[in-house]
Amino acid sequence: MLDSAAALLAEHQELEAAMADPAVVGDQARYREVGRRYAALGPVVAAYRNWRATTDDLEAARELAREDASFAEEIPALEAGATAAEEKLRRLLIPRDPDDDRDIILEVKAGEGGEESALFAGDLLRMYLRYAEKRGWKSEIIDATESDLGGYKDVQVAVKAKGTPGPGEAPWARLKFEGGVHRVQRVPVTESQGRIHTSAAGVWVMPEAEEVEVSIDPNDLRIDVYRSSGPGGQSVNTTDSAVRITHLPTGTVVSCQNEKSQLQNKDSAMRVLRARLHQLAMDEAAAAASDARRSQVRTVDRSERIRTYNFPENRISDHRTGYKAYNLDIVLGGELDPVVESAMEADEAARLAAVGER
Repeated sequence: MLDSAAALLAEHQELEAAMADPAVVGDQARYREVGRRYAALGPVVAAYRNWRATTDDLEAARELAREDASFAEEIPALEAGATAAEEKLRRLLIPRDPDDDRDIILEVKAGEGGEESALFAGDLLRMYLRYAEKRGWKSEIIDATESDLGGYKDVQVAVKAKGTPGPGEAPWARLKFEGGVHRVQRVPVTESQGRIHTSAAGVWVMPEAEEVEVSIDPNDLRIDVYRSSGPGGQSVNTTDSAVRITHLPTGTVVSCQNEKSQLQNKDSAMRVLRARLHQLAMDEAAAAASDARRSQVRTVDRSERIRTYNFPENRISDHRTGYKAYNLDIVLGGELDPVVESAMEADEAARLAAVGER
């Protein structure tokens, strides 16, 4: 543990020096990267210093107790403080996902169930938007294809933190485990006989990558333009403003039609493409990629579900962590923290166990 902490303390000092370097200050992308890492290491440095202070106090009390028994009364409280400080430092030294400080692009896609699935995709979107609002994040719908009854066949939204979030507080750190298939059980609005139906919607979460982090050769892109469909104002169905971008080496296809201009739609599509290519690169680096990211379900099939939303029982169940609560209405209103934290705690426990096995 001491070796790991010493290496991070040395890195923290190097980053502090780099932030005063004019060459780094003049490079905004580099300065952001250094600042993000510096902020992430801050709690580790503080925990290490607290641990050293508490252990030094404990050793001093033990030394004094050998000469004066009255000092022995302080030892139990100091031992408890040192143990707590060591445990906190140990948890902070668990290898972190390098993307944990990033913003995200989140996609919700209707699956089985037709219109009912699209309506449920809309419910999930509103849940995430309300959750982002409660956490003080900024959200922006990049592209959306609405259904006839007001749901969403497919919708992509960017979620950004304001300022520099603390460890475990950025959008990716908290929402990366949302990726997968979400199943709903309820009586659809299209059901005339009151029968409960089961349908599904898929969620895909990607850490947003900056332009300088993902190199895209323009020659590797095929860009098609076409007329938009659905909401969007007077330009819909009158101008070729919608954009579809195909990344030829990977076959990744991204489209955007929400904006009124072709240039705006291209910029939005490129944001999503960068995020997807970054995700693909991380997936290919299996040793570095987190178990959670590798397990995200890309197919929208209700047989591979991570969570069930049961409306008749007002119940939400997470099938990976065993979390269950009967406050579905509150969760859909954006009170998602208990569900999110059950996944984060399960992940932390798995990483702690992995560290202990080494």
